[in-house]
Amino acid sequence: MKEQLMTWINFAGQAVLSNSGWMTWNLFLALVPLALSFWLFQKPRSRSLFWGTLILLGATLLPNGRYIRLFLTRLLSISNTGKIYILGALTITLLLMGLDFWAKRRNKSRTLLWWLGFLVFVAFLPNAPYVLTDIIHLIDDIRQGYSVWVITLALFPSYMLFMVLGFQAYVLSLMYLGDYMKRQGWSQFILGTETVFHGLTAIGIYLGRFQRFNSWDIITKPDVLVHSVMNDLIGKLPVLVMVITFVTIAVLYWGAKWINVALRDRFEYKNPQVLA
Repeated sequence: MKEQLMTWINFAGQAVLSNSGWMTWNLFLALVPLALSFWLFQKPRSRSLFWGTLILLGATLLPNGRYIRLFLTRLLSISNTGKIYILGALTITLLLMGLDFWAKRRNKSRTLLWWLGFLVFVAFLPNAPYVLTDIIHLIDDIRQGYSVWVITLALFPSYMLFMVLGFQAYVLSLMYLGDYMKRQGWSQFILGTETVFHGLTAIGIYLGRFQRFNSWDIITKPDVLVHSVMNDLIGKLPVLVMVITFVTIAVLYWGAKWINVALRDRFEYKNPQVLA
């Protein structure tokens, strides 16, 4: 019995560890927009959430140095089209800053660094709900012939934890954006903004899952990315996939958002000092 238990634990450990590489990398990418939202929009009142996110962000980054090096290599070998794209992105950012300064002449306007951070936030946001599509790896693992106990007690819980953390990062990121918009007096635009982000995320997930693009390809391969988007947007099957993805994300988001709102209200009720 003891030997059988040790064998089962060994198989379970091997099954979980075999997925640890891509899981930690995808979770790191999912946490990037949440960490940025702490700086861009508001610092969370819960210290556990704040420090827990930063610690988890660092813990998932450390084992994936090779991916960071790959990104830097691509960035250094950027094409002329990519350089033009960067200049265009900076130009758009400066224009938005100009509009921001004009609209808030007597108040402090957002800085160039803030706008650049926001662009990075938008670029990385699809990585958070993207983890939901990694369920296909669980299907592949099941086909590997693992026992029902390994699948039920090891693989399934690890996948669920991974996907919940990633999607929660997406929900909180948009909630903090909504809170920021409320403070700016833009409450009437929150629903529309969330809907736009769901749509952009659906496109981003399609490009990542089916076309195998990454967030940094916006900088390193913008010409290929734009060409792919334009071709896919006129295809019936890609559009259908994006619509289904959009609806799925929107429904899950609204359900998760109201759960988070209820939990936040409960936390603030029990900890009134955080509002002081």
